[in-house]
Amino acid sequence: MRARRIVGVVAVLLAVAGCGGGPVADAEDPPASPTAPSHAPFDEQVVMDGGRRVGMYYSPGRGLMEQHVDPGATAWSKPHLVHRTTADPCGSMKLTAFGGVVAVIADWGPYCADGEPPTESLAAVGETNRLAWHTEVTENFDGWEKVTASGNAQQLTFTRRSVEWLTQLRWDRASGFAKVEDIRR
Repeated sequence: MRARRIVGVVAVLLAVAGCGGGPVADAEDPPASPTAPSHAPFDEQVVMDGGRRVGMYYSPGRGLMEQHVDPGATAWSKPHLVHRTTADPCGSMKLTAFGGVVAVIADWGPYCADGEPPTESLAAVGETNRLAWHTEVTENFDGWEKVTASGNAQQLTFTRRSVEWLTQLRWDRASGFAKVEDIRR
């Protein structure tokens, strides 16, 4: 009797897990309640001035996705593709809010898990009023370490320091991204 009960439990577990031998149809997600937030699990999230929350995540085979929710709203925006890539993400991304903008640092590359540098290093800036995204990709670069703001967040500077060089990328609200600069230290 006990063996039959164990076999029955195993059969139920295999069927629930989708390993019961036959194809198992994907269950549809229940419709989202209008009061429940609907978003992907974010890799990083930040709260901007005014209370808008911005969340971002790596989507395998697609790239960097963004969603946001305004204060008092009950649902997150639909996912928005900020940067398209099929490369594997490297470690974690960094989101930093500066007044009315959010700055993003994210990297991709085929062997980052093995300690190799990324092949794509993204600097992105999203503006609060319309969350329009400005992006700049630096290829075959070790990745940006930090971002700082000046001029009431009208200008941002993405930087990476090494023993010999300070590498920086400037963004200005009026003119966008400038060229990457390498300054000997």
